[in-house]
Amino acid sequence: MEDMTLTTFALVRHGQTDWNAERRLQGATDIPLNDVGREQARDAVAFLSGQQWDTVVSSPLSRAAETAEIIAEGLGLKVARLVPELTERSFGPAEGLQAGPDLEALRIPGGFRGGETDEAAADRGIAALESLSEEFAGKRVLVVAHGTLIRLTLSRAIGRTLDSVQNAVLNLAHHHVTDGWQLEYFNGERVTADVES
Repeated sequence: MEDMTLTTFALVRHGQTDWNAERRLQGATDIPLNDVGREQARDAVAFLSGQQWDTVVSSPLSRAAETAEIIAEGLGLKVARLVPELTERSFGPAEGLQAGPDLEALRIPGGFRGGETDEAAADRGIAALESLSEEFAGKRVLVVAHGTLIRLTLSRAIGRTLDSVQNAVLNLAHHHVTDGWQLEYFNGERVTADVES
């Protein structure tokens, strides 16, 4: 029964979009992958194929869903389903804006006026992962989602603030029923020792 208590998550941010390249806030706006993003998704297969994955789930936004489809196909898997709770944090009227006075005018503590707060997004992200951890207890779950949602969720999970999440790189976290969360890889770099499963 012990092996059922540790669930492993690969949390992969979608590939690049034109708005990423232009450094525009995307949030819940459904911006598609660009060709660079599709190539990043294909490249992600290489580092994910070294391990076995039991299921693939994704945010329903097209940039994540297409990334998940490309990765799943490369791994010989199918995307099990789209999980609405994995949608990127809403930035409200700040979506589409680049750094500058218009964006700063909307900034408030913990987010942007009319958008989802850091805290609400982290709550939603943790709830989604914990629900998946119950559903896929003891399994290895590949989750394709979004940079801010992944960053806020993992920051909450491990109790420290993390940097921005890069497109289509490995973030590997483990959820143990009694011991909570441990982050093993962040932005493709090892941050802790291997976890015994």
